[in-house]
Amino acid sequence: MPLKISSSAFSPNGAIPAVHTCDGLDTPPPLKWSGAPEGTKSYALIVDDPDAPDPKAPKMTYVHWVLYDIPPSVTSLGDGGVASPAGARDGVNDWKRGGYGGPCPPIGRHRYFFKLYALDVMLGDLGSPTKASVEAAMRGHVLAQSELMGTYQRTKVGAK
Repeated sequence: MPLKISSSAFSPNGAIPAVHTCDGLDTPPPLKWSGAPEGTKSYALIVDDPDAPDPKAPKMTYVHWVLYDIPPSVTSLGDGGVASPAGARDGVNDWKRGGYGGPCPPIGRHRYFFKLYALDVMLGDLGSPTKASVEAAMRGHVLAQSELMGTYQRTKVGAK
């Protein structure tokens, strides 16, 4: 069975509910996964938006969440703000802080990719790593990966 990530908050390619964005409580959506390959020692999760700042003229991929060293016994992340399970480590998002930062697109409907990696190692303390640092540390250690894409478009840009 291949590695698969899903959310009870939105379907693949569906709209992410506002509660999980800057227009709501800005809490991560519930995520669950299954199908870890044999030898999985940890998971890493990276959430990013390749449509920043404008989907019609993207200039960068904006990083919303970097979480790594998720223990192999963990197969879900809860709703309601409890983002990091015991033992997991936060990287730095593009707001220059750890933890989840929800969708907050300045214009248009953006795509948000929730990318889960099953690794054959624990990465250990990388300090305050960026997405690029975690990806570099994972190189050669990815047993499987899966992604879930959701979209979001603000109804009142500049509301928060």
